[in-house]
Amino acid sequence: MSPQPLLVVVLSYLVGSIPFGVILGSRLAGVDIRKYGSGNTGATNVLRTLGFPFAASTFVLDTLKGASAVWMARLAGLGPGWTAAAGAAAVAGHNWPVWLRFRGGKGIATTFGFVLLAMPPVGAMLAVVWVAVVAACRYASVASMVGVAATPFAALLGGYPREYVAVCALFALSAVIRHRSNIRRLLSNTENKFGVKLR
Repeated sequence: MSPQPLLVVVLSYLVGSIPFGVILGSRLAGVDIRKYGSGNTGATNVLRTLGFPFAASTFVLDTLKGASAVWMARLAGLGPGWTAAAGAAAVAGHNWPVWLRFRGGKGIATTFGFVLLAMPPVGAMLAVVWVAVVAACRYASVASMVGVAATPFAALLGGYPREYVAVCALFALSAVIRHRSNIRRLLSNTENKFGVKLR
């Protein structure tokens, strides 16, 4: 087997590991976002800690990490199996980044980036569901879990390759696992609502 597919997967993990929220916070604001709020490195905690401009930048950059996995796989001429593996590696990199001793984010924006480029209608559905759920309950954690959980069904109904359906199911499981602390706070009615400032 050519080493090219494995190289794409490894590169996807390393790109996924780039902690943009931490870099933007520490370099531009002198703030380590891991010391505030949930300690998460993703856009939601950046929003609560540093505000919208930093959060928007973090979201876009984290989204590009997932999209880059699809782009690299397509550039290398890889099929859906390896493309899905590259996407999984990018999300794993975001969640367990080698640069931060494997303590990262929850992978929602990176998942969105992969899904949006690999399956644009499914990515659009994810965005619509996320916005609708946030509008209804104002909990970003609930919106993230519900939105990602809908992706394998949307991919299946859309006739996409089974590898894409499987990786979306993996993303859904990962989203729930990474939101365990949020689920506990939701059950105890102590979860922060979307947009609440913590700093």
